[in-house]
Amino acid sequence: MNVLAIDTSNQPMSVAVLKEGVMAAELTINMKRNHSIQVMPAVDYVMKQADLKPKDIQLIAIAEGPGSYTGLRIGMSSAKSLAWSLDIPIVAISSLKVLAAQVTDQDKLIAPFFDARRRNVYAGLYERTTTGIETIQSDRNVAMTDWLKVLKETNRDVIITSSTNHQFTDEIYDTLGQNVRLIDPVLQYPKASMLAYLAMSEESISVHALAPQYHRMVEAEAKWLEKQKER
Repeated sequence: MNVLAIDTSNQPMSVAVLKEGVMAAELTINMKRNHSIQVMPAVDYVMKQADLKPKDIQLIAIAEGPGSYTGLRIGMSSAKSLAWSLDIPIVAISSLKVLAAQVTDQDKLIAPFFDARRRNVYAGLYERTTTGIETIQSDRNVAMTDWLKVLKETNRDVIITSSTNHQFTDEIYDTLGQNVRLIDPVLQYPKASMLAYLAMSEESISVHALAPQYHRMVEAEAKWLEKQKER
């Protein structure tokens, strides 16, 4: 199967193509740039490197979030437009699940997170089994202090990975001690090739039903609701 995968959910942008189920080309950029001006050129680049035409793509894979509001909207709209215009299936995968799937250790919990600011994180809990990545606790927006308590209460070894800059390293070790391992920074960036592999075993979704998974209200919506309470 030929798969095009796009992840713009956070600062790292990753685009990849699987050709007949094998990773043929991948581009990952970890710079503070506007994804809207680089995602389609990146798609064009990996397609050319894989020697594929748009008509050759059989599946679109998109990282659905959580993550940056703007990044998610850009990636989602790009992927939906491609799927609609090419009339091919599209599959959405949790951005945190993609990060967790890059960890190969078994018999340990895998806890990917993204910094959500104000000492909150987008976090989920996964485990690698003989059949793939299993979701242990669903993705959520949570205070990091509370999330670390959840991880501590599992009484299991935990591997933590995050592709966003954060200030939680000392707190992680203070809370979890010898039961935690942080993935090396160079191994923490999302790979669209992993997103593509995960998508091949998932059910597609209607383009019209697909939407980013923010796991938090946008600021404007939150302010509007707060004003309604005051009336």
